[in-house]
Amino acid sequence: MAKSTCGSEERRRIMAADLTVTRVLVIPVSELRERFSRSSGPGGQHVNTTDSRVELSFDLANSPSVPDWLRTRMLDRLATRLVNGVLTIAASEQRAQLQNRAAARERLASLLRDAAAAPPPVRRATKPSRGAKERRISAKKRRGVTKRNRRASPDD
Repeated sequence: MAKSTCGSEERRRIMAADLTVTRVLVIPVSELRERFSRSSGPGGQHVNTTDSRVELSFDLANSPSVPDWLRTRMLDRLATRLVNGVLTIAASEQRAQLQNRAAARERLASLLRDAAAAPPPVRRATKPSRGAKERRISAKKRRGVTKRNRRASPDD
């Protein structure tokens, strides 16, 4: 019995910890807002009595923990998901509230990590080499000859 208590205390400690997104970005737990409500779906009477659905909100536009140079990139990339600069994640997959809280935190971290990622390098346009052009043309000619040889001659 003591083992399960230790596990739940440890999970509560993890829930109270700051959310590490990247090495540069760590969101203090004080900037996260959790709202609980009743979840729909399977679970029988348990669903009707437990507030297991979690809505996790983070005010990205006004967060002091996000550097300005990163905030603009993240706001651009998450523009369709934001409402007044606030990003909200809902989790109701599990029957237990604690598991939904963990799932919501992980999804929020994943979304923010993707939004904070450096942009891909700009592609530099290159021209095909002369040898590549010649190989392409000779392959086309060989293919044309093959097709021409398949045709029935007008004499037949």
